[in-house]
Amino acid sequence: MNIERRKPLTARVGLFCVGHCTYWPQYPGLREELMGYHNVIRQRIESYGVEVTDFGMTDEAESAYAMAREIKKGDFDLVFCNMSTYATSATWGVMVREISAPIVLIGLQSQRSFDFGRYTTHLQLANDQACSVPEFTGVAVRMGKRVPPIILGSLYDDPQAEEELAEWCSIARVLHDLRGARIGQMGHTLEAMLDMHSDPTMFTATFGLHIVQTEPEDVLREYRQVTAQELADKRELIEGFFDTPDPVSDPHTLRLTEEDLNMAARVAVALDRFIAAKNLDGLAYYYEADPGSEMRRVVTNFIVGNSILSAQGFPMCGENDLKTCVAMMIMDRLDVGGSFAEFHPIVFDRNKIYVGHDGPHHLSIYQGKPILRSLLQYHGKPGSGASVEFMIKHGPITMLSIGQTYDGRFKFVIGEGVSVEGPLPPTGNTNTLGHFEPDPITYLKAWCNEGPTHHFALGIGHHAATIKKLGESLGIESVIVDATRVH
Repeated sequence: MNIERRKPLTARVGLFCVGHCTYWPQYPGLREELMGYHNVIRQRIESYGVEVTDFGMTDEAESAYAMAREIKKGDFDLVFCNMSTYATSATWGVMVREISAPIVLIGLQSQRSFDFGRYTTHLQLANDQACSVPEFTGVAVRMGKRVPPIILGSLYDDPQAEEELAEWCSIARVLHDLRGARIGQMGHTLEAMLDMHSDPTMFTATFGLHIVQTEPEDVLREYRQVTAQELADKRELIEGFFDTPDPVSDPHTLRLTEEDLNMAARVAVALDRFIAAKNLDGLAYYYEADPGSEMRRVVTNFIVGNSILSAQGFPMCGENDLKTCVAMMIMDRLDVGGSFAEFHPIVFDRNKIYVGHDGPHHLSIYQGKPILRSLLQYHGKPGSGASVEFMIKHGPITMLSIGQTYDGRFKFVIGEGVSVEGPLPPTGNTNTLGHFEPDPITYLKAWCNEGPTHHFALGIGHHAATIKKLGESLGIESVIVDATRVH
């Protein structure tokens, strides 16, 4: 059973190509040939699920200035510059200076090899996609900008170039949803977790999103208005998706009770209604309320609704960890999951370590059938009720922790490992047995040396390089932890 996304993944991408006007009267048909290759690139980009606006070619300074104004109006998430042949950097300088969106240079050559007995200048110019790249990157530096990302290769039969083009389209989808996202903040950071505190203004400055201050009463109000039909529909979804086995070894667990199922379903509906009313794209929360109060029952029973929402592309982050909520959104928009996680016990005899948390979790990346258990007590925090238990799909995994440095800047701490077979602790939490090279202790030391927040978003597949490119496009220091190089 799959849980559908609330919103489709998309992005708005600009595309233009550069050339040299002097060539056209010298080599009839060259411009038309180059535009044919440009159309191939446009169609390929469109195939990766983004909306493309093609501005055509600029081949001298005057048209470049006019085109730059039009591209700026488009407010794109990402812009591709197709290096169709040699072009003077007058076609580029105004672009890199004026356009705020990340720009990626594409140099894809139409022919992989040549018959030099028939070689001509026309043929050279039709395959001169790499010629201007050093000139363009040098001008970017002179403009005070970073060197733009570069895709070089062959237009046809080049899996590496294809992969890089698809990767930048996936990064565009992340940028699209970060810009203008509305991330709710409810309550306060869990007491004493100093690494999780953050400044809402910095999220706007860095990501272009807005932190929306919300109140627990907003959810309680919706909870009191849940209809019998809404409750029945949510219960049907939950019962169809989760298994509810008997307890095993943990005395704090019970087989899911009818009371806890009803409560989880009703709160899940209330959350749906709340985020619609507030027009939110994510939520970080933590609130305790008075013991025995209706409010405490509501705010301590978010886990099931959270996990469903996370699978729908709406990151829900406990303990009011805003940084990890954004990390979860990044993972989700890369379409690789994004569960709330931290490091758990080391299994020394297997040289592995568990990664997981008590919620919330991304239900699109589970291994086996997710489980619901009733917990008599949530560990480390107040409340009791239904909790989600599952492990991440076996295979490659990626972690993203967003830390914050002494000067207040965000930092991406990124890691890769492997989810391997192993017992799932029957505690009502996610727990995945992870393998990290060369061993868990060496890896943990290397991870901690980068100053992460202790939580991280956990996704499937190896995507550290992509996330690092995303971070750099946002001007964020980004480090991939490689413990095999630790001495």
